[in-house]
Amino acid sequence: MQDITQQADILALTQSYGIFGVVWYVIVAIALWRVFSKAGYPGILAIIPIVNVFILVKVAGYSAWMTLWYLVPIANIVFSIFVALRLGGRFGKGGAFSFFLLWLFSVIGYLILGFGGARYRRA
Repeated sequence: MQDITQQADILALTQSYGIFGVVWYVIVAIALWRVFSKAGYPGILAIIPIVNVFILVKVAGYSAWMTLWYLVPIANIVFSIFVALRLGGRFGKGGAFSFFLLWLFSVIGYLILGFGGARYRRA
């Protein structure tokens, strides 16, 4: 850093990204709140950062212990695809919806599941 102006520019840039991150997290929490409510879980769990992943895996039909697969480097990608496919199936959606909107564009997919007409089926 050469002078105080460059430091201020970097600080302003990181603050705007921080605001974007908070807005993004609120949108994800709202979408997951509706998905969890439809599945019979308390929606408030969508706000808690790590707990929401455990509940999402349970909504997909896996044991909450299976969430530990997200810690394994290559297996986490494969497991997240399995969770997306199973979650889509639980809400009566097909494989294409599950792959693209629940894995690649997950926030849009969760909003569609939560606020759309899809109904949750246990098994």
